[in-house]
Amino acid sequence: MKKDATKRRSRLRPLLTLALLVAPGAALADPDNLVEIARGKALVTAGDCVACHTAPGGTPFAGGLALQTPFGAIVTPNITPDSTTGIGSWTADDFARAMHDGRRPDGTRLYPAFPYTYYTKVTRADSDAIFAYLRSLEPVSNSVNRSTLPFPFNIRSSMAVWNGLFFTPGEFKSDANKSEEYNRGAYLVEGLGHCGACHTPLNAFGANKADRYLQGGVVDNWTAPNITNDAQAGLGKWSVEEIVQYLKTGQARGVIASGPMKDVVENSTAKLPDADLKAMAVYLKERGAAGPSAPSPVAASDSRMKVGEAIFVDTCAACHVRSGEGIPNVFPKLAGATVATQDDPASLIHIVVTGGQGAATATHPTAPTMPSFGYRLSDEQIAAVVTYVRNSWGNAASPVTADTVKTVRGKVTGAAD
Repeated sequence: MKKDATKRRSRLRPLLTLALLVAPGAALADPDNLVEIARGKALVTAGDCVACHTAPGGTPFAGGLALQTPFGAIVTPNITPDSTTGIGSWTADDFARAMHDGRRPDGTRLYPAFPYTYYTKVTRADSDAIFAYLRSLEPVSNSVNRSTLPFPFNIRSSMAVWNGLFFTPGEFKSDANKSEEYNRGAYLVEGLGHCGACHTPLNAFGANKADRYLQGGVVDNWTAPNITNDAQAGLGKWSVEEIVQYLKTGQARGVIASGPMKDVVENSTAKLPDADLKAMAVYLKERGAAGPSAPSPVAASDSRMKVGEAIFVDTCAACHVRSGEGIPNVFPKLAGATVATQDDPASLIHIVVTGGQGAATATHPTAPTMPSFGYRLSDEQIAAVVTYVRNSWGNAASPVTADTVKTVRGKVTGAAD
């Protein structure tokens, strides 16, 4: 009898170890459910759920982060299994309804700041696995204010009209004419990864412009670039391998992930299996977009270029080098960089004004950092140096005005009029 008990403990030990690795509260889970919990954790990582559902300095998944939208701030909810302030009283059906239909258990409508317009494509099996993982977390009591939008946007029933206009529920459907790898990538990008939430421009009602899917958007005063296969503005010059490298390490082709993408890499893509990253890259490389033709560069003799060059040599060339080539794995390349040539210069201005930090991953654990220059460069000076960067070393983009810099500076420093 004692020998049989010892054997049972021996068989259970790997499962209990797995439980502890999956989540702190999972050790008491039914051993038959541990594999499901582990699968759910991988899916939660792919969806980067922790990024939105964690307040600065807060407990992961306990909510409290204020998401800035064109209509006001929306505070993210607690999704730990606390029965009072979290989702402890929810069922798997309740969770699936939120994911697929954008509704709370009581039927009230969620705002699309929770990207149910993408999560609707997640299969029920994957939704259940995600729920199983979230239920395995330690419950955290953290009550957040879920009614922060001003009138009339605080009227949730108005979402019925919005959904009727802009939301089509339904799980992902594979394209029979595409490879299994392409379809896996499409499922991740269009569904759980919700890449279009940042990389697609919005209309006046806060819905995606469907005809410009993945052609670039704006998030938290950063420009999320075009990630279609467009050769001028997107990933047309990137190989599948380079896209995988960027998603895995935060660095490729002299580009270093920063801004919101830094968090995506660190929390999500750097932890995904290489096969999933390759599938996403294959999908993105088949998303074609004509895009506008390249503009003519601002002439080197232009006074703005002359002023910008002097500022660049004095302030920027020590790291990015005079040729704009940067230093591999340390300082990003500016020559040919999308951040320099995209239509909206907000990201480049943002970095100059506030500084920035690149992603830190297992392969590149030292995150490159750029100091802020907003304290000593005027709006006119920043406009000049950004114009210079956007039109040097083969780059070509519209010049930047001091008014544009003033607007971005006001938003990112909180000094707007």
